[in-house]
Amino acid sequence: MANLELGVALSENARTIPIHQGRVHAEGIDMRVTKCHPSEMFWRQLHYKEFEVSEMSMSSLLAARARGDETWVALPIFTSRQFFHTGILVREDSGIKVPADLKGKRVAVPEYQQTAALWARGILRHEFDVMPEDLHWFMERPPEQSHGGATGFTPPPGVRLDYMDRNSNIGLELLNGGVDATLLYIADNNLVDRSRVNLSLGNVVHTLFPDRRAEAIRYFQKTALYPINHCVVVRKDIVDANPWVVLNLYSMFLAAKEIAIKGQTQGLSDFLDAGLVDPSIEAALATDLFTYGVVNQRHILDTITQYSFEQGLTPRKFELDEIFYPPTLEL
Repeated sequence: MANLELGVALSENARTIPIHQGRVHAEGIDMRVTKCHPSEMFWRQLHYKEFEVSEMSMSSLLAARARGDETWVALPIFTSRQFFHTGILVREDSGIKVPADLKGKRVAVPEYQQTAALWARGILRHEFDVMPEDLHWFMERPPEQSHGGATGFTPPPGVRLDYMDRNSNIGLELLNGGVDATLLYIADNNLVDRSRVNLSLGNVVHTLFPDRRAEAIRYFQKTALYPINHCVVVRKDIVDANPWVVLNLYSMFLAAKEIAIKGQTQGLSDFLDAGLVDPSIEAALATDLFTYGVVNQRHILDTITQYSFEQGLTPRKFELDEIFYPPTLEL
């Protein structure tokens, strides 16, 4: 019996590189793996459903579900995490010194519904009493080039949002004073995001939190939340016809992650200081920084669904069994 052939789109990071390199395989599946920037990957998947398997924005997946789109079966494979709020950038002359100073300011975002922005807004609300309605939002991606263009996004009630001029972008607006801050900045070359300026040159902008590591430590020690960004999805018609692909794919991603863990030799300092890993080097190198599965990640996943509801991106708080493939809920 021939193997099932699936097109797979993945970004490139330590946990997916073994898959790109062909070092791990899913039993019974022949994969055509395409390296794709997340911004572009999610746009292509939400608009055109090009690949049978891919990473997916957690926030956009929830927004699609809210619209009744059941194209995708979600697997609890979390390839990307970050303390997103520590990356907020502000202009030096904006007068923004602490999170509360963002109120009334012009704040950019590549896409309002993207997961990184969802987390940053949720943390600003729950940690610093800064509400989305307190800011004037400017979104770089126009509807046809946004994830929200496929999920029916409209600004939530009370949120003031304008689209940026198509001849400009977040980088340029930060430099010329058109906006005061941005929740995140994407200057990587892809088909969706327009910014290309290297903002690390010069002294026009700086991070809202002068010591990003210290803020990550504070936040993690208080909440035990290490924010999840991406999950993995499989087209539902594939799973309906071949239910076995779910666990076979899950096993492959686990195997790829094990290779990444064994290769951890650098970049652990932030995780060590934030309390994510044991301070001994032997334990650190053996620590799983990107736990997969629902059981041990339920608190984080419940927080994502709560933030999506609070921010008006979904009309109610989704239960996890409405998002993830039922047999994976016990993983």
